[in-house]
Amino acid sequence: MKKRNNLIITILLIVVAAVIILYPKIKPLLGSKSDNPGMEAQGSGRGPGSGQSRQVLNVSGFLITPRQLNDLYKSTGTLKPDEQVELAFETSGKIVGINFTEGTRVKEGDLLAKINDKPLQAQLEKLTAQKKLIEQKEFRQRSLLDKDAISQESYDQIVTELQTVQADINLVKARISETELRAPFNGIIGLRYVSEGSFTNPSTKIARLVKISPIKLEFSISEKYAGQVQIGYPVSFTVEGTNKTFEASVYAVDPQIEENTRTIVIRALYPNKNEELKSGRSASITLLLSKIDNTIAIPSEALIPEMEGEMVYIFRNGKASAVKVQTGLRTESLIQIVDGLKFGDTLLTSGILQLRQSLPVVLDTLITN
Repeated sequence: MKKRNNLIITILLIVVAAVIILYPKIKPLLGSKSDNPGMEAQGSGRGPGSGQSRQVLNVSGFLITPRQLNDLYKSTGTLKPDEQVELAFETSGKIVGINFTEGTRVKEGDLLAKINDKPLQAQLEKLTAQKKLIEQKEFRQRSLLDKDAISQESYDQIVTELQTVQADINLVKARISETELRAPFNGIIGLRYVSEGSFTNPSTKIARLVKISPIKLEFSISEKYAGQVQIGYPVSFTVEGTNKTFEASVYAVDPQIEENTRTIVIRALYPNKNEELKSGRSASITLLLSKIDNTIAIPSEALIPEMEGEMVYIFRNGKASAVKVQTGLRTESLIQIVDGLKFGDTLLTSGILQLRQSLPVVLDTLITN
């Protein structure tokens, strides 16, 4: 029994060894009919004498038609008031009156606050009385001068005295005006920082006055575009919280480029008639630097960079055809083609890495605009 088992094991080992040795020779015969069962159905894709079928790739196409290409420059900016001032008195004293309500509109020249001016008013009354007496004296002296009753020198002395009193009166009036805080322009007055009865001096802030109609838009652009943006240049911008696009126009360009950022500061003006925009807000800005009509523009993902230049694939007679191109203006999503393509060509926009010259392709989708 033991000998019989040894014989069976020996025969099995011989069979296994034979299979291992002969398998590589019989494998092509076993797989010639079973491998790639759909090959015969694609017989039209087999080249003469070739042992492999040609791959057919499903792709998307883009029909090239005349387009308008806009060179847009995007930046961010800040809305600033047309005018803004921190209101303060020109002199020191006790505040005896506050004549404005916080957050309300005021007009240029409105009296906003008042400092105690009683000592100055008393001084003004005294000088006014002195002036009246001197004027009467000057009148009498002039009459006497006409009759040669007094000398010219005596008359000149009284005239000088009258002029001195008038100068003193003008000085007191100027000091009285310093005790009055008036609005320098039309605007909206903000929160007040003091109360009636408090002592103030020129460094004490009373309130802030802001004018936001029109409103300014300040932003920066790269130095290479500095020559393209001039006075009157249109600017489009949006602010967070609304989908509305606002239109402003450039009114000032800083003559000096910032050395640290290599940018130039620009200011534009928006009418803001309804005062819907408030100063201090951030704005997203778009500048239309140039516009090209009736040009060829393709999606940027379809362009293939190479050592010798750039190329694309187009759909031609059911196959992919490589075309070298020259590019022009570039935007965020489109690239202008100045040579290599023509209107009516179908650009291949998907499967770019799998495309090869003369590779059979099938258009799944065709974008026409």
